This record gives sequence, structure tokens and C-alpha cells, in this order.
Amino acid sequence: MLIDFKPLETRALTMLEFAAQFSQDDLHAATSTSIETLLNLVHDLNDAAVIFDPLDPNAHDPYAAPDEEKIGWNIAHLVAHVTASSEEWAAYSSILARGIAYPAEPRLRYETPWRSMLTKTQCVQRLEESRRIRLAYLDTWPDEPHLYVYRGLSDRFIERFGPINAPAAFLYGLWHEVGHHEQFRKVARQAKAAVTTTA
Repeated sequence: MLIDFKPLETRALTMLEFAAQFSQDDLHAATSTSIETLLNLVHDLNDAAVIFDPLDPNAHDPYAAPDEEKIGWNIAHLVAHVTASSEEWAAYSSILARGIAYPAEPRLRYETPWRSMLTKTQCVQRLEESRRIRLAYLDTWPDEPHLYVYRGLSDRFIERFGPINAPAAFLYGLWHEVGHHEQFRKVARQAKAAVTTTA
């Protein structure tokens, strides 16, 4: 199941309005679709390709480690990043669905160190592990999730996206991941071309 996130990108809908149209089963299906998309991209790569450092003149990550703010992200780095973000927001969704308001801090985020991911097998394992974790968080929702319990977020965030309940939280993480799909494709193309040239 592919979700079209354009209404969020254009701000035609708030996160709550957008999320209201999707069932828990839809979120299961959309998660697996995103994971399968990334697995298919990784499938065509070898170990050298997943750690190939791409050229990215627009790279700018203010939260990166020193001297890594402007590096292009390789496939392993992207896998570590998107899975961490999706799992983080899936964790919030579980808490909110069970009727517990959660504040902006502390964040419930752990990102696998991307420099430790050196093989295609590790990337596949991380993607499959993330699928299992996220679907498990969805399965913690009660039969009647609390849809009027929200995460405490900054005024700036609320102004931009609106309040975030359990379905909206889960979808926010997935939206972020899907937003990186094209970057995955570009990096994979660069990596395959470079590895083929140097082979």
C-alpha cells in the first residue's frame, strides 16, 4: 500500500486530518510497502555499494558529528537514519494510543551507528528488524486507541503540522522515511555506477 503524502507536503491537511483516513491495518500495510521498497533497492547492491560515499553538493546536517555535516550519506547511513526516525515515532504512537500524553523530551530515539554497518546483509537485517519493531508498536494499540491524547510539541511544530495523536505520530515517521526514498534511489545509482567502473 502506497500512501500519497502530498496533502501534507502542500499543507492541504493537518496531520490529524490526514491520519484520520487510515486504519491500523493501513499503517501495517504502508510500513511493509516502504520497507519492501528499500529492500528492493538494496537487493541490487553489493557490500561495496552500500558503503559507497556519494557526491552530494547540497549535503548539510547541522546535527551530524563534527566534520560530517556536509558529507553525502551512503546507503548504510540512510538505512540507519530512516529506520531510527520511523521507530521513534512508532514508539510515540504506542504511548499515545494507550492514553498517555507524551512530552517533546526526552526523545525515544536510538540510531544504529552507521559506520558499523559495512555490508548489504547488515542493511537488510536493519530494515527487517525495523519492520518487526514498528509493526510490534502498532500491535500495542488497544482495540479502541485514545485518539484525543496528543504529544506535547513546540508551538512552531503545532502551527505547521497541527496536534499529533497516535495515528498521526506513526504516519509522521513513515512520511519522513518515504521522503528519503528518492535519495536512496539517487545514491544507489551513483553507487552502482562507481562500483561497476572500479570493478
